[in-house]
Amino acid sequence: MSQPFTDLAIARNARPAPIEEIGARLGIPKEALLPYGTGCAKLDWSFLKTLRGRPKGRMVLVTAITPTPAGEGKTTTAIGLADALQRLGKKAAVCLREPSIGPIFGRKGAATGAGRAQVVPREEINLEFTGDFAAVGLAHNLLSALVDNHFYHGNELALDPSRLYWKRVVDINDRALRQIIVGLDGRKGLVRRDGFEIIAASEVMAILCLARDFADLRTRLSEIRVAARIGEGSVTAGDLGASGAMAALLRHAFLPNLAQTLEQTPAFIHGGPFGNIAHGCSSVVSMETALSLADWVVTEAGFGSDLGGEKFIDIFCRQSGLRPAAAVIVATIRALKFHGGLPLDALEREDFGALEAGFANLRRHVKIMRDLLGLPVVVAWNRFTSDTDAELRFVEERARSLGVPSAQCRHWAEGGAGAEELGRKLLEAAADPAPFCFLYGEDIPLWEKIVTVAEKVYGAGEVRADASVRRALRRMEEEGFGRLPVCFAKTQYSFSADPRLRGAPEGHCLPVREVRLAAGARYVLALCGEILTMPGLPKEPASLRIDIDDDGRVVGVL
Repeated sequence: MSQPFTDLAIARNARPAPIEEIGARLGIPKEALLPYGTGCAKLDWSFLKTLRGRPKGRMVLVTAITPTPAGEGKTTTAIGLADALQRLGKKAAVCLREPSIGPIFGRKGAATGAGRAQVVPREEINLEFTGDFAAVGLAHNLLSALVDNHFYHGNELALDPSRLYWKRVVDINDRALRQIIVGLDGRKGLVRRDGFEIIAASEVMAILCLARDFADLRTRLSEIRVAARIGEGSVTAGDLGASGAMAALLRHAFLPNLAQTLEQTPAFIHGGPFGNIAHGCSSVVSMETALSLADWVVTEAGFGSDLGGEKFIDIFCRQSGLRPAAAVIVATIRALKFHGGLPLDALEREDFGALEAGFANLRRHVKIMRDLLGLPVVVAWNRFTSDTDAELRFVEERARSLGVPSAQCRHWAEGGAGAEELGRKLLEAAADPAPFCFLYGEDIPLWEKIVTVAEKVYGAGEVRADASVRRALRRMEEEGFGRLPVCFAKTQYSFSADPRLRGAPEGHCLPVREVRLAAGARYVLALCGEILTMPGLPKEPASLRIDIDDDGRVVGVL
């Protein structure tokens, strides 16, 4: 299990194939590839249109138990599983979200896998890639500028300055921008409070990832609610005449990106909504493309089966019509110990009591994916060097008591070969059609949808919200948005709204402090507890170790 190189060194020492060869594996002609730098390309829209109506492959959703602050390797496992399926003779691909610059320079680090289960070109994907995040930011901020410009020129549409919904965005963790004052140039513009969110939280990012084609993209952009109107009703991006220009800025960003794993498995990497704020999935257009070209497509959804899996089913699958064949829940020995009560600095210590106590967390995630959402489940034990054989025997036996298959995974050290057992068990689990189901129906009231998710998924005994939240939900229903799904924004570190509450808490109070209508993305966002849509930097941000060498190559992206 020794690791002779850093993740970056492994990626640089690999021999990635020309992107034309990766495309050819899936039947993508060279002329359909729009190269971006070395080793990645966008796919031409004229080619994507030819894929409509093709039979679809089978989709596998990779989710996880509630993570520790360091994460449990969900993206790494998705990559390793796709490589394993390819080694097992399957025509496979992996679909992932694009990394956000904010966490990379903040706390989280790289989001391209690790060890020998990575996607490449690693540095390009983690930093600038094909410019999709920049395009989303430009489109979002164009709309912000048009809102203030409309005030400057007389406010003909009667936007209510006390009820503006649309902020600005930037892809850097900058807590100083959460609350700002704009319009201080001394002219006739409106002086008002405003603020920034991170690009991954933008409704434009969600729209980019949920739209089916360019016509759908334009329509959804036009439906964005930017403000209440003085009197009654809302003002949309379409009312401001913004949607066409926004779509023009997104014309290239909307095209899916093709890259590859270290083992040259095709990798579609497109879109980047956060899982703890937005719906946390890669784009519908990239998923439909991959399923039209490969027999098995592995994808991941943000954080655990609560913030990731449930949203994937009730938002992504409900809107796209796509259905997973099975789910993989990534678990680690260290996370079980953490949820069993051990402190972060003691997770390498062998402690079977903590393992047993922490198993309640895995049990809850299995219940969500298997019992509530109707998917066959396989548990992937993402092995770390500190794990002992005795610990792994213990957790595998406990997984059998839950009635789910599990597999030890060594893809970090061994690549796809280390996930072949997981691949075989996944294929067995997915052999029979899944009794797939949504958690709730479209016709129940929005508040009831919120309560259903809170009670069934998060184990809440009470859902608390001010009267203003209930009134906002009623207004949404009166305006015709009552059939939309709900998207929870909350801490990823607990089933509750308190990140300190580990394990599988039951009966807690889940406070919903605010609800927002994302009309273009077509869901209602419920912000719980103290979750923020603009993260801050830690005391020692990752940017302190990032640099370039004398040849201009990036160093320090972990």
